[in-house]
Amino acid sequence: MATGAQPRAGVWTTRWTTLTLVLIPVGIAINFVGKFVAQALKLPLWLDSIGTVLAAFIAGPWVGALTGALNNIIYGLTVDPVSFWYFITSVGIGLSAGIMARLGFIRSTARAVVAGLVVALVATVVSFPINIYLWSGQTGNVWGDALFTALTLRGVPLWLASFLDELVVDLPDKVLTVLIAFGLFRALPRRLLSQFDLGEAGHRRTA
Repeated sequence: MATGAQPRAGVWTTRWTTLTLVLIPVGIAINFVGKFVAQALKLPLWLDSIGTVLAAFIAGPWVGALTGALNNIIYGLTVDPVSFWYFITSVGIGLSAGIMARLGFIRSTARAVVAGLVVALVATVVSFPINIYLWSGQTGNVWGDALFTALTLRGVPLWLASFLDELVVDLPDKVLTVLIAFGLFRALPRRLLSQFDLGEAGHRRTA
């Protein structure tokens, strides 16, 4: 290890400091802004996990998971009680984003896209059984539900139609979410990031 280099954090390492705790409400606020923008522009996306992913990139999977869980709890208490049902999805998003960051998947844009695909798959696997229970398999998204209707009319099993309904929305949504969070992460001052255990996420691309 080069002289003066910081030791790399393990995948699950978390430095619980005041700055880490402040990061959580900041991440939640970013989530609210992202969701508001998506709704205001009537985008067929959610963009409600940008802060969760950014918190996970900066402080690790546990902080990402906590940010996601609290986001859904607060949103459920203040805006939409249905949000409570999807808190486990937000936990999965935070965990998977943090793990991918610690494994070095935010060292370049191409790697960030791969991280986004992984986060999308995790979100889909966790969400579609909830959709089946609450909404007979649909997501409420115009793209996904159009595909769901077409598939069920052709006799595709409900679970598969619901999975693909969720996936067709989560793929663009989570990849874009991760790329936005990646851009925000890259824009943060190194002095600020040095206060966190970044692991591989701290070894940013120089070219």
